Amino acid sequence: MTNITISDRSSYPAAHLHGVSKIYRQGSTTTHALRDITLEIASRSFCCVLGPSGAGKTTLLNLLGLMDVPTEGTLRVVGVPLLERGKVQVSEPRRDQLRRTHIGMIFTDFFLLPSLTAWENVQLPLLWSDRRDADFARELLERVGLGHRLAHRPAELSGGEMQRVAIARALIHRPQLLLADEPTGNVDTYTRDTIFALFRELHADGLTIVMATHDHDLARQLDNVVQLQDGRIQ
Repeated sequence: MTNITISDRSSYPAAHLHGVSKIYRQGSTTTHALRDITLEIASRSFCCVLGPSGAGKTTLLNLLGLMDVPTEGTLRVVGVPLLERGKVQVSEPRRDQLRRTHIGMIFTDFFLLPSLTAWENVQLPLLWSDRRDADFARELLERVGLGHRLAHRPAELSGGEMQRVAIARALIHRPQLLLADEPTGNVDTYTRDTIFALFRELHADGLTIVMATHDHDLARQLDNVVQLQDGRIQ
């Protein structure tokens, strides 16, 4: 079975947030996307962030994925202090490097390049690193059940197959932390269950997963559930 995880950093929590808020300002409009979030995500855990549209789930995952920085609070991801009491501690190039090496991200929309095959799409993130690992890309596609679809382009794949290609792509760097933002939002119930079963397998391998969803059926299958409403933990 393909080994997904990178070198063990389990002595650190995967993420630590204390008093984290995120405020967006556009002209005279102020939006409080997250309000005073205090949360610790243990290494090797499977955490579900549950809430309706607009609850702040995507904003939270963007902060954990170093795509954005909080307005206030303290944030540490994979043991690295990124924000301490509202002050940024790490430069944007360093955040990019941390994201590329330690964090995998999956979205509701698959963001596959239509001109590339499944195999080529999985290898795409390696363009921004010194590594080339075509064999591992093939192994990952086999792991997600697409070993027979290596040469197929996105237009030739179903929605569930495209999502599984996106999962394989997120794993190409052997990340410590996998973030999944509504990964089953665009698929049918059978495919949803297949993808969720795959996440359970990856978690059993030792991968830390944070999955945002509005699906209460999935949330009920996990012990570690964080419920968001209007930017606050309920």
